[in-house]
Amino acid sequence: MNPAYISAVSMLLGSGIGALASIATTRLSQRHQDEIRRRTQEHARRERIFVEFIDLSSDAFVDALQHTSIENPSKLVPLYATMGKLRLFASEQIVAAAEKVMEHVIETYYAPKLDFQTRPTVDSSSDVLREFSEQCRVELGGFSSSQRRERRVSE
Repeated sequence: MNPAYISAVSMLLGSGIGALASIATTRLSQRHQDEIRRRTQEHARRERIFVEFIDLSSDAFVDALQHTSIENPSKLVPLYATMGKLRLFASEQIVAAAEKVMEHVIETYYAPKLDFQTRPTVDSSSDVLREFSEQCRVELGGFSSSQRRERRVSE
């Protein structure tokens, strides 16, 4: 075989291998960036749903403190809808804590009402959203730290 051919074939094979390595590296980098973007969007979605649940359950709780029964059930529909979103996107611990909040709100409608003219005793049981908020912080915090680790690895 002619040495010129060997040299030309070697050069072509080297270029091909270099091109394949470049393509593989680009594809892996793009896949990793897409995964980080997807997780960031998932984190933002969960955060929005958690905040929405906190807002709606707070409104429902205030309404429950003011009324002796559920006079307008449509006030609870958005809260139930958000509960459904939580079941889709949140962990079991978050859903369990949210169900406790819902139960507490419903019970408050039928419980004896507070006298707002005198100062009521306030203890940890009066914070209906505490457990839910703490569970959300744990879930969002764990999600953020895993994202930070992945970003450090990719850099």
